[in-house]
Order: sequence, then structure tokens, then C-alpha cells
Amino acid sequence: MSRRLAALAAVISAAALALPGCGGGGGPQVRTIEIDVKYSTFSIPAIDVRAGETVRFTLVNRDPIPHELIIGDQAVQDHHERGTEAHHRGKPGEVSVAPNATAETVYTFISKGTLLFGCHLPGHWAYGMKGTITIV
Repeated sequence: MSRRLAALAAVISAAALALPGCGGGGGPQVRTIEIDVKYSTFSIPAIDVRAGETVRFTLVNRDPIPHELIIGDQAVQDHHERGTEAHHRGKPGEVSVAPNATAETVYTFISKGTLLFGCHLPGHWAYGMKGTITIV
């Protein structure tokens, strides 16, 4: 991502967090979870969050190939595994990250249950690039 696009993304992210209920302006705090990617493996295979919690996921790609982070239920994961979108930006819980780069996405967990996260670039999900989010 060019420096101009990275700067624009940072401004948009900061503006979104300033909206009521999005972690800024006296609203609820936003927790940051950093996930490193190396050798096509997420550094964290399981995450616990609270219902109603907003989390900023910082994806640090230490590989020389691109990756992505997609958060959702099995239907969302199946949809992305079919390869319908090449790049992800701006949609909560979905982000693409270039080789040796960092990207962020923010997601609010509404209700108790279990969601999945993963990378759906060709072969990555099958290789095991996935994890579980437990919402309590």
C-alpha cells in the first residue's frame, strides 16, 4: 500500500473510532489485538472477547506474500473460500495485508457465541490459516 493510501486509511480509521459507540469521544474503549503472520500461520489461534466489545485487529504480515483476515461465521468463511473478493478494505472484520506490511480492521462482537477468522487466499485456509473467536 502506498504511503498516501496508508495515511488515508489511518485518517478514516481514526474518524470511525471517533463516532459514538466506536471507541472514541468518551464511548466504550477499543481493545487492540495484534496478530502476527509468519510462515502462513497466525500467531494467535484462539481469541476470547465479550459480547458488545469492540476490537481493533492489527495484522502484522512478516511473510513475503499477501494475506488477509476475515472474521465471521462458517457461512462467511465459506463465501470467502470460494474466492469472490480479491482485496478487503473498509468492511468491519475484513482486511487484506501486503507482504511485510501491517493492516487493521475493527469489529464489534454483538452477541455470545463463536466466530471464526481466517485467510482465504488460495490454499491458506486448507493449510490451517484459521482460528476461533469465543464471545462470552
